[in-house]
Amino acid sequence: MIRFLLRRAAGAVVILLIISAVTFFLFYSIPRDPARLACGKTCDPESLAMIRASLGIDKPVPAQFWEYLSGIVTGRDFATGHCPAPCLGYSFRDESPVLQTILDRMPTTASLAVGGTVIFLVVGLTLGVIAARNQGNLIDKGLSSLSLVMSSMQIYLVGPLVLALFVYHLDILPSPRYVELTEDPLGWFQGLLVPWLVMSIIFTAAYTRMSRSTLIEQMQEDHVRTARAKGMSERTVLFRHAWRGSLIPIVTILGVDMGSLFGGAMVTEFTFALPGLGRLAVNSVIQTDLPMLMGVMLFAAAAIILFNVLVDAVYALIDPRIRLS
Repeated sequence: MIRFLLRRAAGAVVILLIISAVTFFLFYSIPRDPARLACGKTCDPESLAMIRASLGIDKPVPAQFWEYLSGIVTGRDFATGHCPAPCLGYSFRDESPVLQTILDRMPTTASLAVGGTVIFLVVGLTLGVIAARNQGNLIDKGLSSLSLVMSSMQIYLVGPLVLALFVYHLDILPSPRYVELTEDPLGWFQGLLVPWLVMSIIFTAAYTRMSRSTLIEQMQEDHVRTARAKGMSERTVLFRHAWRGSLIPIVTILGVDMGSLFGGAMVTEFTFALPGLGRLAVNSVIQTDLPMLMGVMLFAAAAIILFNVLVDAVYALIDPRIRLS
């Protein structure tokens, strides 16, 4: 296990380096100069040079990239002072610390990701089990058709419809907003209820179809037939033997989905005006804010890698036949 984790950690470092390099050099292919944008239309060369120096973009791009990487490990000196490690720099837009800004936005994205995941995972697995137990009958066909319709929906379409109908017109659901969990738990729950429900509509379909198909497949395995031959009840056979094996592909897609959501659910946060990492990333692109964009990209990549490693570890807990080599 330790050897496996070390290999995955080394691979994660390589992936993060590649992502940071691609993001960094692609940024400079954009025909927009952050120094000139900050300086304004009536900018003289002296002022422009001073702004470039204060932003740390007065050197060649490879040198800037090396300083960025070394700053993460050892810290970095700026015109405004020293940035301690791990230093992700300061925003080109308002000179705010990138790391602190990301940490401030992270609770919103984490709350959105965790709450939404709990809802669509519970609902999706439940509907999948019901469909599998009623394979071929009207209930199975109805749930399969419903999941097909749900999978064709998109957040940017369902979100405004739910807001217009259930929040503003009928006034049944609370208006989306983010409140700190520690300050007002009830307000936190009410403010994120609508985004969670919309996310569950979109994501539930995939888990319903996946859990149904894998559970039906597991019901045909030899160990399940053996359990039935021993006289075990159908409920015991289903949940103790078949359902456990069917979780492996579900855990796989859950790890990818969780990593993406923690990295920043951009469409969801923009649809419901939530101040999360996804919205921060889009604003960074619009505002030509390289340090902020780099920070969010690295955080998103690290989240996806972390959840993939956790998925590999969970495999061994779900199915003892799997060994991490």
